[in-house]
Parts: sequence; C-alpha cells; structure tokens
Amino acid sequence: MYEKTFPNKRFKITLEFLEKHLSKSDTILDLGVENPFSKIMSQNGYKVKNTKGEDLDFDQSNLINENYTAVTAFEIFEHLLNPFTVLQNIKSDKILISIPLRLWFSPAYQSKTDKWDRHYHEFEDWQLDWLLEKTGWKIMDRIKFTHPVKKIGFRPLLRFFTPRYYLVYAERK
Repeated sequence: MYEKTFPNKRFKITLEFLEKHLSKSDTILDLGVENPFSKIMSQNGYKVKNTKGEDLDFDQSNLINENYTAVTAFEIFEHLLNPFTVLQNIKSDKILISIPLRLWFSPAYQSKTDKWDRHYHEFEDWQLDWLLEKTGWKIMDRIKFTHPVKKIGFRPLLRFFTPRYYLVYAERK
C-alpha cells in the first residue's frame, strides 16, 4: 500500500510510528519549514503547523507562543548547535524526533553552499537518549532502521545492514 504512496521507506516507517503514538486530535508543531513529510501528515488527517525557518538556536518564540499538543522534529536536531534549549522550551508533553545516526564509515554531512544544510551533530542513539533525559523527557518508544541507497559500492552495501535513522517518541516526565 505505502510503496506507491510514499517516496521512500523512511516516510512509511515514520508515518506508521506517528500513527502509533499521536492521535488525529493532536495539534502538531513540526519543527522546520513545510516539507514533504509535513504534507504527508496533513494528507493523513493530522493538524500540522510548521515553524517558519527561523534559526531555532536563537529564536524559539514559536515553541513558546504557538498552541500545540505535540511536537515533531524530523531530521532537525542535527542542524542545531543547541538542541538542549529547544527541548527545554517545548510546552507540549509529547514529542517525536528522528535523527540520522552517526555512521562509522561516513563523515558528518557538510554542505559547502548552504549554511542551513549541515550537520553540527551526528548523534549516536545514546547521545539523543541522554539529551532527552537531561531536558526532562522520558522515552516511551524507539526504533532504528536502515536506509539503503541504489548505488554500487562498499558504503551502499553497509547501508543495507547499518541503521541510519533513529526515531523516538518521548513524553515529558
């Protein structure tokens, strides 16, 4: 069913995880500008509002001023220098986060042309777990999954076996 609807495995797994933990009555603040997955959430009956593309390291006014019951942060925290204060300033009791995991065979992603599209953090799962715990969140569910690429080579082969993404549902303690 999903194979024809979604562009990739990551969106399918993420939507299934979201449906497991958030109800359609939740109002979601999705960190980051509107994106293909926020559109998928809306198309599947979720009420989603995105942040405006502001630098969340400096401007967390949307976290404080918007009305929402849950936050989603899909591949956002690796772009922030300070995800700690973002997690502290979330006013809901529910959060879904996905991050790309640090891969031992691949360096951190760095764009030479786009100041926003670089990874300041490439987390290991335990690092995100500690960050959540230190900011008052309790992990209720988590999954890791691979993201194979359609290329030939040693790294693409490793991507079939090595988890690339970590997806977490947490609630405020």
